[in-house]
Amino acid sequence: MKVLRKIIEIDENLCDGCGQCVPACAEGAIQIIDGKARLVAEKYCDGLGACLGECPQGAIKIIEREAEEFDEKAVEEYLQKKEEKEESVLACGCPSTHVQTLKPLSCASPMGEMPSTLSHWPVQIRLIPPHAPFLKDAQLLVVADCVAVAYPALHRDFLPGKVIMIGCPKFDNKEEYVEKFSEIFKRNNISSVKVLIMTVPCCSALPSIVEKGMELAGVKGEVDEVIINPEGRIVKG
Repeated sequence: MKVLRKIIEIDENLCDGCGQCVPACAEGAIQIIDGKARLVAEKYCDGLGACLGECPQGAIKIIEREAEEFDEKAVEEYLQKKEEKEESVLACGCPSTHVQTLKPLSCASPMGEMPSTLSHWPVQIRLIPPHAPFLKDAQLLVVADCVAVAYPALHRDFLPGKVIMIGCPKFDNKEEYVEKFSEIFKRNNISSVKVLIMTVPCCSALPSIVEKGMELAGVKGEVDEVIINPEGRIVKG
């Protein structure tokens, strides 16, 4: 049944598909589809406009028109199914998605190799679920994936006692990253955040992605940034 009420309207000509509005909608009413922000279903939009201030292009506004009534129960069911779907993807059977807590080695091996200080699995930002037990009260170490290759002493100098999350802000989906970090900060009492990036321009987005996730979660805190050059030297931090 349709009623006259307030609901959002998205101007596709103005929308550039940045996705900043997606995590701002607690009801999950907005998704990026074919490169544009779109209303998933009228009944999921409460018409309050929490997403308005997140659109840098001004593509979203509140209008009054005939639309399906806002259905809070339908929203709960929709969000539950969405979460179950995400969890089922993580449980696809691939070993890279199995959440594990590891026991870091505390000393070098007899051959003199540098010991592993990795405390968990998986490590990819896209694969770590926001409810992973190792995230509780964690010290986050968010690392651009090229850093691990350029800086060989990562395990010795940065990883001990930290929960590492690795990704590439150039090739991965930035909007998914923001939403993932937002959920992580909402669900877990993160105690500190350090971000390691390279001097290359494509890495520069990673700290702001983390900061945006914190902002959306309503969490205040400092993001400690370390920059490493291709020669493996720390140039900042």
